[in-house]
Amino acid sequence: MFIQTENTPNPAVLKFLPGRDVLGEGAREFRDADEAASSPLAKALFDLGDVTRVFFGGDFVTVTKNEDIDWSHLKAPVLAAIMDHFTSGAPILTDDDGAGHDTTVYEGDTAQVVAEIKDLLDSRIRPAVAQDGGDIVFSRFEPDTGVVYLHMRGACSGCPSSSATLKAGVENMLKHYVPEVTRVEQTL
Repeated sequence: MFIQTENTPNPAVLKFLPGRDVLGEGAREFRDADEAASSPLAKALFDLGDVTRVFFGGDFVTVTKNEDIDWSHLKAPVLAAIMDHFTSGAPILTDDDGAGHDTTVYEGDTAQVVAEIKDLLDSRIRPAVAQDGGDIVFSRFEPDTGVVYLHMRGACSGCPSSSATLKAGVENMLKHYVPEVTRVEQTL
């Protein structure tokens, strides 16, 4: 098994491509070892000690390291944990929640606006962000103010360029295609 690695715009995050499906559809983020209990692979990565976040995409894994350690010390153990997991045949997840957009039900015109926002995110924005090992999901929309709240995951979470991506890229696109949108904000 050959696992490729790619740098991401976030220097604390590496993208690992095992050459096979990780989740296939959807994405899943683990922000700490407790959340990782539902994934044998995420648990193994957190057990390395210097991993602070794990994100699974369709065909990749992004790993965020502790700022105090260099990738030269952590990359090989991460590669070994990923290889061991895929050769073991164990499942990626033992549950299936936490995969996508918020599921709040909106009514009337607001429902149409939210549907347009989610469609743009899914068709144009998320595929581009996945190239860098991350994901952006819809959190909520405030119809009175026109503010869209999005959650950045994977390599995008904590990335120095994430605020520029949100403002220059995502906000401009949403405002262009969905006139009801006035601003985009990031949620944690």
